[in-house]
Amino acid sequence: QVQLVESGGGLVQPGGSLRLSCAASGTILDISVMRWYRQTPGKERELVAGVTSDSITNYADSVKGRFTISGDNSKRMVYLQMSSLRPEDTAVYYCNINARTTSWIPFRTYWGQGNQVTVSS
Repeated sequence: QVQLVESGGGLVQPGGSLRLSCAASGTILDISVMRWYRQTPGKERELVAGVTSDSITNYADSVKGRFTISGDNSKRMVYLQMSSLRPEDTAVYYCNINARTTSWIPFRTYWGQGNQVTVSS
């Protein structure tokens, strides 16, 4: 079984910074993509940022220039450095990876449990 455990959320003032971490554990052969999503009540989960195994990154327009995603496949870790935080960044943030556990099983998507980030004065 693959498990994702997130940490680093909390309460921060507008303009502040937070760093989210996500640790993947279990039998993992390799990871193709690592992503962060977020969700607020009544809204669909949205993609925040992603990074491939080739270190290609992509970001939602709303976070470009403020958030930075990084991943370490060898350590099975993915991070989201968030700066210049705004109240509208308040959400539950989810870690997500595409991984496979053996070479004969296709890649699957795994989710973390979610971590609350609140931006408020």
